[in-house]
Amino acid sequence: MDLNLESTVRLNNGVDMPRLGMGVWRSDNATASQSVRWALKHGYKAIDTAKQYGNEAGVGDGLAQGLAENDLNRSDVFLTTKIFNGDAGYESTITAFEDQLARLKTRYIDLVLIHWPVTGKYNETWRALEDLYMAGKIRAIGVSNFDIQRLRDLMKHASIKPVINQMEFNPLEQETDIKDYCDRHNIQLEAWSPLGHGDALNNEQIKQIADKYNKSTAQVIIRWELQRGINTIPKSTHEEFIKENADVYDFALSDEDMELINSLNLDKRSIWYGDFQWSGNPDGVADSVDQWDK
Repeated sequence: MDLNLESTVRLNNGVDMPRLGMGVWRSDNATASQSVRWALKHGYKAIDTAKQYGNEAGVGDGLAQGLAENDLNRSDVFLTTKIFNGDAGYESTITAFEDQLARLKTRYIDLVLIHWPVTGKYNETWRALEDLYMAGKIRAIGVSNFDIQRLRDLMKHASIKPVINQMEFNPLEQETDIKDYCDRHNIQLEAWSPLGHGDALNNEQIKQIADKYNKSTAQVIIRWELQRGINTIPKSTHEEFIKENADVYDFALSDEDMELINSLNLDKRSIWYGDFQWSGNPDGVADSVDQWDK
């Protein structure tokens, strides 16, 4: 598989999206800004944030500075954000989106996702995203954390099919059924928590594979995800790791090693659908805690 940091996947609406990007979950504004600047410095072409992360303003600052520092245009970077649970619904999504544009210091967003399928509201949220997409303010629209049941319901009511379903995906949580469903419907699967919190990084079998290729366990996991056809957005707040996470194109995992990592799946999801309160916020973050400055 011939991959490089410029590699993209063509989404079902014809938009090309970078296969590898950087996430900024659990980063305050200052940290997110610096991380984005480092990512652009080291060749990343995709950044993933969310209103719920409380750092859209930092990402907007980092994006503006990073573009100038690296002689890039806004069109050179694929920016993703997400609709906050507290903004679910039609009018509230439209209003919130304008605020998100302002914080991110951009006139359009490349990809906007429904962050969580809030019960009774996600279809209206989707209708708002469809209208924003048709108005040219968003280049692609998708979802995050949608299981098969909710994907089916959304597509039953939707005029536009989601291009992405962003799910927890890593060697210990491979979302096999959801991936198969998305593959059948030409919906790209994207990994959040692609390194498996810490459990996958410390897996002895992955460590052995990493030693064989003279790579880190993180690099092996990222390469495995790319070879599986998954978009991935590893997060780091350290420049050396941001650079390292993108250094995955000078080797390829053998079929045997791919199968070994495939066999590690434990369905070890950190948030279980049966326990999640779909009408609430999984992190307990209220709308007033929108910008994280400390």
